[in-house]
Amino acid sequence: MNRAILVGNLTRDPELRATTSGVAVCSFTIAINRRFANQNGEREADFIPIVVWRGQAESCGRYLHKGSKVAVCGTIQTRSYDAQDGTRRYVTEVVADEVEFLTTQGGNGGGDGRYQDRGDSGFGAQAPAAPADLHNIEDDELPF
Repeated sequence: MNRAILVGNLTRDPELRATTSGVAVCSFTIAINRRFANQNGEREADFIPIVVWRGQAESCGRYLHKGSKVAVCGTIQTRSYDAQDGTRRYVTEVVADEVEFLTTQGGNGGGDGRYQDRGDSGFGAQAPAAPADLHNIEDDELPF
């Protein structure tokens, strides 16, 4: 089983781009504080690179920013590439299936539950639609 579930904060604004075939891909790094302090009494952090694809990539690029808290579920993937200096580089990253935005517009959980549109995604993504008006359902109308 290859499954990663992480909660952390973005270390910088996400980078949204597209493949040559036009598929959206967004990458960012999250910082996750370790549970215990080191010998000096300081809590160290791990920095985990995240890659998100397609529609969710567009949402991440549009609504996330440096400091945003996110929950990420995905798989750990390794890959290699040849750097410009000719050396082979190896990368381990989490390819996200799900990204949950945990920081609201106010940044501290005290906002109105909406995310601030960064407006610079370049993909023409629209803000999520407001939920449809919900009506009261009587208990005897529930199918369970």
